Amino acid sequence: MPHVTRPKIDPRYPVQVTIRATPGLPSLRSARVFGALRRAIARASVDRFRVIHFSIQQDHGHFIVEGDEARRARGGVHGLAIRLALAVNRALGRRGTVVGDRYHARPLTTPRQMRTSMVYVLLNFRKHLRAPACVDPRSSGPHFSGWQCAPAATDVSPATALPDTWMARIGWRLAGGPLRVEEHPAAFPRPHPT
Repeated sequence: MPHVTRPKIDPRYPVQVTIRATPGLPSLRSARVFGALRRAIARASVDRFRVIHFSIQQDHGHFIVEGDEARRARGGVHGLAIRLALAVNRALGRRGTVVGDRYHARPLTTPRQMRTSMVYVLLNFRKHLRAPACVDPRSSGPHFSGWQCAPAATDVSPATALPDTWMARIGWRLAGGPLRVEEHPAAFPRPHPT
């Protein structure tokens, strides 16, 4: 992927991020690998950087993140990618490259973009795995409080931080209300590579 100018990150807005794995790795959704990734995601919300939503697919992960400053957001995403790579290598007892290419980022500046991104991230397994209408157990969905019908309670602690931006706390609700598990992720325009 060409190295192009990174989009400006405004701390008032969350950012949707996609991080792809290199080819040839086992599914990131496998129990062993996902458990390691979930623990890495839980440790990534530090230093005024927050992972507020995520889903792990077979060969990539989708994240919605916030940073209190532009450099916190950029540095936090780089730190997240490093944590994910280390977690995969530890889980698989291997060494080598895990994260392929540069990550993709898309600032979410309107309530509609934010809500669409949340559907895209939390229900992405419906697109890739043709899964039925339900909450993806390989996502932050089981702990998300914005579902129209709340999922069954879980005793596992959440791996995400609470959002701080208006867009992620309140704004998205103005664009269609609570999320429904029946929704299907729309294809997003290709995000900016960073």
